[in-house]
Order: sequence, then structure tokens, then C-alpha cells
Amino acid sequence: MGKWKKSSQELIDQFYETLEPFEAAEMRKMFGYPCSFLNGNMFTGLHEENWVLRLSEADREEIKELGAEPFVPMGRAMKEYVLLPLSIRKDAVALRQWIQRSIDFVGALPPKEKK
Repeated sequence: MGKWKKSSQELIDQFYETLEPFEAAEMRKMFGYPCSFLNGNMFTGLHEENWVLRLSEADREEIKELGAEPFVPMGRAMKEYVLLPLSIRKDAVALRQWIQRSIDFVGALPPKEKK
């Protein structure tokens, strides 16, 4: 496994600014990258220069038509996660709408038990 690159400060700033209005979002870091959780379940985060989002199957199919790709760190796909296309990352309204879809999906999942 090669060493992962840090996300740019610009992307990190955008991540925190975009998620600020979502009060239920719990910010943490995973592998040194900013991530956000809801009821203990991760719903979005950064990985290198990518913005990762967890979505329902129907939403994943829809966003793939807009250019999203599966999230495949270390050669293994994370089943419900996609890499947001740049077109959505550059559109603040669309980005917030997709984050809300992720929150709606993850919010319906059972809370993750703390270890």
C-alpha cells in the first residue's frame, strides 16, 4: 500500500464549511482525513483529493449518471460509498442536496453501538 496524500487545505475548508449547517453531523477524523458521522455511522468524508459520500442504492445509481465513481480504497470497494464528481463539488446547492440525501439514508440506519 502506497502512502496516501493529504487532502488540500482548500478541500478541507470546503468540507467543514459545507457541513457546518448540518447540526446532526458529528465531525471526526479517520486515517487523518476529516469525516462526518450520524448516530455512529459515517456518511461522508475526504480521502486524498476526493469527497466520499454514503448513499442509498437508488441515489448511487442516479449520481453515477452525473459522473460519480465507486469508492475503492486499497483495491476494495466500500459498498455504499461513491466519490463525488467535481461538478457536484463545485455546485454548493447540489453538494448540500446530496449531503442531505446521505444524511437521510444514514439516519434511517440503526445507530452503531460504541465499543
